[in-house]
Amino acid sequence: MLYHSTRSRQNVVDSAQAVLNGLAPDGGLYVPAQLPCLDVKTCLQENTMAMATRIIGAMLPDVPQMPELVSKAYVGKFETEELTPTVDTGKFTVLELFRGPTSAFKDVALCMLPQLLTKAKSVKGMPEDILILTATSGDTGKAALAGFQDVEGVKICVFYPHGGVSAVQRAQMVTQEGSNVTVCAVEGNFDDAQTGVKNIFANAVDGTLPGGTGARLSTANSINIGRLAPQITYYFKAYADLLKRGQIAMGDEVNFSVPTGNFGDILAGYLAKKLGLPVGKLICASNANNVLTDFIRTGCYDRRRPLHKTISPSMDILVSSNLERLLYFMSQDTDLVAGLMAQLNTDGHYQVPGELLKEIQTEFWAGCCDDEGARQTIGKVFREQGYLCDTHTATGWAVAEEYVSQTGDQRPMVVLSTASPYKFPAAVLSALEESNEPDEFKQMERLQELTGVPIPGNLQGLQQKKELHTGVIPKDQMLPFVTKL
Repeated sequence: MLYHSTRSRQNVVDSAQAVLNGLAPDGGLYVPAQLPCLDVKTCLQENTMAMATRIIGAMLPDVPQMPELVSKAYVGKFETEELTPTVDTGKFTVLELFRGPTSAFKDVALCMLPQLLTKAKSVKGMPEDILILTATSGDTGKAALAGFQDVEGVKICVFYPHGGVSAVQRAQMVTQEGSNVTVCAVEGNFDDAQTGVKNIFANAVDGTLPGGTGARLSTANSINIGRLAPQITYYFKAYADLLKRGQIAMGDEVNFSVPTGNFGDILAGYLAKKLGLPVGKLICASNANNVLTDFIRTGCYDRRRPLHKTISPSMDILVSSNLERLLYFMSQDTDLVAGLMAQLNTDGHYQVPGELLKEIQTEFWAGCCDDEGARQTIGKVFREQGYLCDTHTATGWAVAEEYVSQTGDQRPMVVLSTASPYKFPAAVLSALEESNEPDEFKQMERLQELTGVPIPGNLQGLQQKKELHTGVIPKDQMLPFVTKL
């Protein structure tokens, strides 16, 4: 299957090479020249592993031995063989994406990406080591570090915003073991870290950095199609669960509310629909950093605004990289996308044509929820549905309620739950009771005592682990830092 850049049809590679490269040479994101055909009915009747094999294999057909890769990626690493179970709360269905080894939705993709990357490296006969560069707003970092720990022929470097992640998220990253892993904080926000990573790629020549070690650069962010493709699976899995429970019939449309910052998670839902899944409305839920809400409502993308630090830090993003893929899929116009991205880079904003905006609004609806709204939602959902959700999931729930209230749409609603509530114990606990306890790890214990919801095993005992990665650098020093790895 051929892939090309969102900004030009000239940079054509097969799917294995797209996974290896991560980012196209012109700075664009790889997209398939044509989406594959998928037997949706058969797919929905399969178990999760077979479903993942079919979907990822269809998107990345040039990476062979997919059943074996899927098995290596997932078996024994998740709490359940379902990988992403669904919970019927009596109001909305919650799609739990946090049952993996780091308690975040990124595990679904980042357990799979190392398998895809190493197999693609073998297929292409690449002798050089691969250096994975990743910027994280909190969850991608740990999931990527865990996935690539001690993988032969691969090194990984994760940058996170200093002071911009929760104490639990930071502890997960800075205690990461592995001979091939590096973690470093950046003085700035997530957008600074993500821009820094893109600039490092821009300085590469034939995929390597002048003055570096000779390793080939790649990325574990969702700008890599190898990160995005596995995420399509859980939309099919959620639909299949509703079918099995008799809540829908085959062909009925289902709405999905997705808390999102970088637009990758919700774009996977759009791709699921393009592959034939009966998806109704895709509801884009933002926190106070509502750049995506404004864009979907007005067609104007404007990052010229302050970045707010919120209790849902994984969505504290103003430059949503995967939106570029959506602009291409809906316009099929690489020149338009290249021009919009250039304008965003130079002017900080762009306006899409009116017809394109209408098409986007046909598929998507958007809303936002601030910190106080998220806290209120956590408390209400726990009291009324008996379900404990994290701050990001609460944002998705609140915006789903807003959508139903404003539109009257009664199609079944699935809310994507992107992280364990124990990754953000201070905010979740404060939504349930007043607390003056400053220690997040003691807050975790109190939250368990109060709710009866067990702390995930991978988060227990974090405070006793030794911190191995304590560096902090200015954002303009990321390139020199990487050349020394």
